[in-house]
Amino acid sequence: MRLRHVSENIANADTPGYQRKTVSFRADGDGLVETGPVRLSKAPLESIYAPGHPLADETGHYDGSNVDLVIEIADAREAQRSYEANLKLFDQARQMTQSLFDLLRR
Repeated sequence: MRLRHVSENIANADTPGYQRKTVSFRADGDGLVETGPVRLSKAPLESIYAPGHPLADETGHYDGSNVDLVIEIADAREAQRSYEANLKLFDQARQMTQSLFDLLRR
């Protein structure tokens, strides 16, 4: 889910008026992780000076997006590393279970 929103933010980085989306995660009472609500960034939109742009106002400015590509790339790497860490955790659990079964067979 996090990578979905990161890729959507990157794809819309040049879309006028686009606000960055973020998603949070939380643990429920059973210890399971679920996604929280999608939130729009409250950061101000970038004011772009382009007098010939169809969306420009009388001063020649229009609102760009508030997406920062450096932050999006960092978020994508964080999501990737979290996924890899969880994958290693499951692999370790599988190996430990296999070792236990091998010990019990002896």
